Amino acid sequence: MPHFTSYDGTQLAYRVLDDSRDGKPPLVCLAGGPARDAAYLGDLGGLSAFRPLVVPDARGTGGSPPADDLGAYAFPRQADDVEALRAHLGLDRFALLAHDAATATAQAYAATYRDRLTHLVLLNPGSRLQGELPDDARQIFESRAAEADWWEDAYVAVQLLAHATDLDEIRGLLLRAAPLAYGRWDPPQQEHAAAEGEQLNPVPRAAFWQGVTEETRLALLGRLRAARVPVLVVTGDLDGVTGLRTGEAVAASFPHARLRPLHGVGHYPWVDEPEMLRPLVEDFLTDTLEL
Repeated sequence: MPHFTSYDGTQLAYRVLDDSRDGKPPLVCLAGGPARDAAYLGDLGGLSAFRPLVVPDARGTGGSPPADDLGAYAFPRQADDVEALRAHLGLDRFALLAHDAATATAQAYAATYRDRLTHLVLLNPGSRLQGELPDDARQIFESRAAEADWWEDAYVAVQLLAHATDLDEIRGLLLRAAPLAYGRWDPPQQEHAAAEGEQLNPVPRAAFWQGVTEETRLALLGRLRAARVPVLVVTGDLDGVTGLRTGEAVAASFPHARLRPLHGVGHYPWVDEPEMLRPLVEDFLTDTLEL
């Protein structure tokens, strides 16, 4: 696995997935969680056949070492790691994709290094950075009560997760609650969910918002309003984790953003509907005019 040297001398790991063979520029892809091993992204539903995917392991995940300073796990500092990766790859400008919590890192990067981005793709974002916590994810989950026999057990697991502290217990509860994150609960979804427990990294996760003050949050949002990068925000209408309205709040933070809700899709669109997600991202990266 290749490594790059970040701003503080730490060697961080990354993977390159490339089945494209046509010389297109890479797409840097950030895993969420926060602090979940990037393996859960897979090849993002076959996007690696379209262009190379560069997938870094955030500090304390995958092949990257833990941080000595807990503040290095905070998403604005992780944006500095992304900038070090860009320099290592020798890219003047590049396209960036992020999922879930990593969309906060990507937004911090866009706010701080906005001239380095050609395109920004935000999959199933939360909106804590925007200061909004819509409750429609819960409503989506509850609306599926009559849909399948998994619902009641998932509901109980969600309630228990709020008070669980033992890591093994949390892993078991996450698996029981997992169906709420997918558009359906078929073998591909079950296989994807089964890996989550071993991909968790509790310390980096807990420190993701470490030291991020209200002043910092507002400053980042203010700079996003001047970011001219074209942005694609993707949500799923069956996403019981972050919901739909968070995507609306995130898209509204940028002057040039398009919002695309996907039907029948949960929190992992490349698992639920790869044939829907892949052309959407491909077309955006190919056809969007740089601003």
